[in-house]
Amino acid sequence: MNTSPRPNQTGEQRTDSSATSGSDPRGTALGITPEKRSRILRIVGYVLAVLALGWVLHDFHIVQALRELAAVNWRWVLVGMGFDVLSYGVQALRWKWLLHPFGKVKLTHAIRAVYAGLFANLIFPLRPGELLRSYLISNSEDISLGKVFGSVGVERLVDLVIATASLAVVSLLVDLPRRFRRVADTLGIVTLVLLAIVVVVIYFLEVKLAQNPEFGRGPRKLPGRLMSALLGLHSMGTAVSFYPAVLASLFLPGCQVLGLWAMMMAYGLKLPFLAAIVVLLVINLGVSLPNAPANVGSYQFFCVLGLSVFQVEKTTATSFSIFAFLALTIPFIFLGFFGLIRSGLTLRTIRSTVKSLPNEARGRTAAGNA
Repeated sequence: MNTSPRPNQTGEQRTDSSATSGSDPRGTALGITPEKRSRILRIVGYVLAVLALGWVLHDFHIVQALRELAAVNWRWVLVGMGFDVLSYGVQALRWKWLLHPFGKVKLTHAIRAVYAGLFANLIFPLRPGELLRSYLISNSEDISLGKVFGSVGVERLVDLVIATASLAVVSLLVDLPRRFRRVADTLGIVTLVLLAIVVVVIYFLEVKLAQNPEFGRGPRKLPGRLMSALLGLHSMGTAVSFYPAVLASLFLPGCQVLGLWAMMMAYGLKLPFLAAIVVLLVINLGVSLPNAPANVGSYQFFCVLGLSVFQVEKTTATSFSIFAFLALTIPFIFLGFFGLIRSGLTLRTIRSTVKSLPNEARGRTAAGNA
């Protein structure tokens, strides 16, 4: 289909250009286009990464770090790698179950998309892998992009609930600093509010749809995107497959904690298992901020911050953060690249694909809700 503007119709040219670029008229009116917003976030991410690395490497003693690295137990390293790789296989299984109300997703396709998304996060800033994996599943399984995005949102909500509950339990067993307790209390309140809203929405839709199957589509119909999102949330939340998805959500962070704890054992950090839970929670919260590719800088900073709770000396914490980062990242360079190739993308096309995904996502979501 030829969407190029005709030169003798300037009005259509402006319309087509706007549609193709996917820009938000309101954002453009304010002088902040999606491209400019993305550029600003990238700059913020790189600045934060540089500042984080500067703080982490300040007073770093490389000779001490090399001595510690020489004493690493590589059997524990392999165990840690195995658990971390397994955790993303569990994530793919959970995603398959969440999407079950909309179609029968092949587990191999879900795993492939998850690993391809991880590879995109390794080489691009601002974590575009979530968008890429949604795009790949939408294409391979013929499920609308809006529903796939909704499932990713449900994943994040479930992860937030589990992380908050874990932090609450750990705070009862570990003497956390006051600043960590304040963060835990704030996170708990926010999570409870979000969870209450989601439960109320699902229950409300359940009641209304039971009374009137055409609810939201009559003369006073809700906006298409909003109604589609609500119905997708209702479908996932009331499906039988939601329960095994929640169960898988417990195993996912469990595997990641075991992976990090195995790395601690490999490095000779004689810390309790609860320490791995605390450090992983701190890292996961930290890397949710705008960041550089592969979370460089932010991973090390928040790993050192988490280890400081257990009075780990800074040079040891810094060298461990670099060691664990490399050990847990290297497998996904190969697995992610393989998943990317199996998805039909190449290194030559992935950059243009990632850059075009936000605009294409807006267009396909709007078309699906038209």
